[in-house]
Amino acid sequence: MAATAVACILVAGAVRAVLPYDAFSVAWTHSVQRSQWEERYRVLPGGLVLEEARVEGSGAGMEAGTDAVLRDGWWIWAPRQNLRSITLTVSSYAGDYRICTAARCTALRELVGPTPEGTAVEITSCAPGVSAPEH
Repeated sequence: MAATAVACILVAGAVRAVLPYDAFSVAWTHSVQRSQWEERYRVLPGGLVLEEARVEGSGAGMEAGTDAVLRDGWWIWAPRQNLRSITLTVSSYAGDYRICTAARCTALRELVGPTPEGTAVEITSCAPGVSAPEH
């Protein structure tokens, strides 16, 4: 069955990259605790579903969901939250986000190309066939 939606990565409303899969994850290092945080999303027509979140340890600004379970040093829970999009901010302070699909993991800055510090990057659902310019 062909995908009915894929994820588009936008900067200032312009498509910079397309993830041609119906699922992806975002991972990063927490800027204060220096622990890993990961979120897994499913792409649907018109939006995203946050299916699973996991955080390595706990601490300032890293509260796990109320239904979280501790497994192999990670707090894991299933928010099942529907979102129109997610917004990430390009920041060298916390390090780069890693965007992972079934094929591979790629740094956000590699996907969007040269982007100034503090730029908002939106990930949202889009129709298959959308393309991104080379950068």
